[in-house]
Amino acid sequence: MKKSVLGAMKIQRGLFELEKNRTLFLMILPALLLIIVLCYIPMAGIVLAFKNYRFDLGIFGSPWAGLNNFRYFFISGTGVRVTFNTIFFNLFNLITSQLLAVILAVIFNEIRLKYFKRITQSVIFLPYFISWIIVGAFVYNIFNYESGTMNTVLKSLGASPVDVYSQPVAWILIIAFFNSWKWAGYNSVIYSAAITNVDPQCYEAADIDGANVFQKIRYISMPSLRPTIITMLLLNVGRILRGDFQMFYQIVGNNGQLFNATDVIDTFVFRSLVNGGDIGMTAAATFYQSFLCFIIIMAVNGIVRKVDYDNALF
Repeated sequence: MKKSVLGAMKIQRGLFELEKNRTLFLMILPALLLIIVLCYIPMAGIVLAFKNYRFDLGIFGSPWAGLNNFRYFFISGTGVRVTFNTIFFNLFNLITSQLLAVILAVIFNEIRLKYFKRITQSVIFLPYFISWIIVGAFVYNIFNYESGTMNTVLKSLGASPVDVYSQPVAWILIIAFFNSWKWAGYNSVIYSAAITNVDPQCYEAADIDGANVFQKIRYISMPSLRPTIITMLLLNVGRILRGDFQMFYQIVGNNGQLFNATDVIDTFVFRSLVNGGDIGMTAAATFYQSFLCFIIIMAVNGIVRKVDYDNALF
């Protein structure tokens, strides 16, 4: 009886809230419908990961394959390789880009020349607006063996040209460099906004106490950035198994020599669909990717909640 009364009260409160804020709910309705149509309805396609898909029978008419698609994905050795590459590149790119963004934000906070600060911020922010297609063209024109800028300079200096496309290890640094170059400026704006919320009196008190620049950064600026850094890490860790498809595909391209070292789950799924057409196996890879992303973000958020409860996402 009590449960039914409580349930009725909750429904009544919900209807009252809906009526009270109906304008706000109407404003959010288009975004909600967009998420349902683009994100939740397509989730029915997950069933393809467990089916032997046939075009003539459709999604729901195709015979069940159980876990065979997952088994093939891992037995072939591809699953472990692309999973390792995805995690490794995302972690490495996350650390380098976020670290550089924090350093830039701290430097901008210490610059006192207003116009120089604005110009510098604008120049560093500019790569964010450049598409990965253009960046891919930059990379090709720099490292191309025959006519690339790097080898042209080496030849003019009397040195032997270097075939970078045959050295997979070098692309770890190349990808990390261009990822940081493109995203550091954008992320530094977020950290700069966090630093500007610090009470200026804290810096004035530090000046009176005789603190130097590095002491102010260590004891004032960095602690103020801690909640933002944790939030950014949590948001990015949730995407740790989702490689930036455009970045990897446009920078690396279809160079088979680099697949073992640079192939991530997203590029593997794309090429499998284009070249092989094995929809069941690619659906299994995508489902596996989403499931691991969910597990990782829940685990990391749980760790943060135990260490610093106030900065956890939920």
